[in-house]
Amino acid sequence: MKAGITLKLFLAILAAASVAAAAMALATRWSFQSGFLGYLSQVESQRLDALSTALADEYRRNGGWDFVRGDYSRLREFVAASAQLTQRFTLLDARRSLVVGNPESSGAAERPIIVDDRIVGWIARAPLRRLSNAAEEAFQQEQLRAAWVIAAFAVALAGALALFLARVFLLPMKRVADATHRLAGGNYATRVDVRSSDELGRLGDDFNRLAETLERNETLRRRFMADVSHELRTPLAVLSAELEAIEDGVRPLDKGSLVSLRNEVGALSKLVNDLNQLALADVGALAYRKQTVDVVPLVEQAVESYRERLAARGLELESAWNGQAPVYGDTDRLLQMFRNLLENSARYTDMGGRVRVAVRRDQDRVAIDFDDSAPGVPPDALPRLFERFFRVDASRSRANGGAGLGLALCRSIADAHGGDIRAEHSPLGGLRVRVVLPASDLRAA
Repeated sequence: MKAGITLKLFLAILAAASVAAAAMALATRWSFQSGFLGYLSQVESQRLDALSTALADEYRRNGGWDFVRGDYSRLREFVAASAQLTQRFTLLDARRSLVVGNPESSGAAERPIIVDDRIVGWIARAPLRRLSNAAEEAFQQEQLRAAWVIAAFAVALAGALALFLARVFLLPMKRVADATHRLAGGNYATRVDVRSSDELGRLGDDFNRLAETLERNETLRRRFMADVSHELRTPLAVLSAELEAIEDGVRPLDKGSLVSLRNEVGALSKLVNDLNQLALADVGALAYRKQTVDVVPLVEQAVESYRERLAARGLELESAWNGQAPVYGDTDRLLQMFRNLLENSARYTDMGGRVRVAVRRDQDRVAIDFDDSAPGVPPDALPRLFERFFRVDASRSRANGGAGLGLALCRSIADAHGGDIRAEHSPLGGLRVRVVLPASDLRAA
């Protein structure tokens, strides 16, 4: 069984705490040993001052060092310590000649013995390199054992704290992991409860945005499939009904029947072609051959191609442009977009209305407006006009034909040219579709 990340984090924190506790215990042991010996040396230094005074008084009474020369027991009486401690002291005369004691103590810590403002000798003490009695050693061992006990307690406390922190720190990650499993299983409504603003909090926010995107895409996919099946079913049902009528002899196979069948096939072909164009645009495979081109002639060409169709519906066509409006784009795709927008106006504008097309250049932008008269579009429907298969059924219904793909394709073309397309209320009472493209320079062509 593989160790989980919680166990790994726990062991990492515990190992770090254990190393720190062991290092602290060793440092404490070294510090105590050196400090304790230093303390004992300081105590002996004070004892050395008192010994110097006592020896000075005795020297004054005896008039010299004969009273102690070569007599260790006599020196021990003055030191008032154990035999081992006495052996670390040495008595020297004024010329630093040995009187009594350990010769190795010479050159160590010294105190002068002064009588009547005159140095008559020196008392020296060898450095303390180890503990000299059992009580001191027992005290040191007790302190060292206490240091190791404290270190062990610190490790245990660190272990409990590491376990708590590992669970706390990894709880947000566990929530993200569980949510990821649900998301991978197709539950796109999964969201993570974000409770912090750190890296894990930002990870939760990114996960929620990803889930929202997937949920939206799944909704669009299902709606797209439903809309496609509906749009394909309508012309196929009409074709099937007309063919059955001809087959049963209800309707004669004449030119009128063939024209009707051809119209349905044409509508079906246009739907399939639009779907193919949108699919290519989605995957970035829609071909564009861009160059610097003036959009005014393209708009004129599109307007002329729809003049008769608009006139047949009793729509008055107006146009307004002045000068050049160069952009960097694909001539065929731009012309396709302009024709789609004119087709939208011709299809959904009430008879006897008006259609107006205007082109203007505003510094680094070129704006093309397509305005038509009533009926208008509700405000809440304006942002959705460029969605696939979307129609405003109240005024621009399926009865007028079309599959609701023309404006979606226009948006793809505008996006591919680095531009923008949006729907607004028209001053003519209907809909305004404004296309904004980055302006170019004809001299660069």
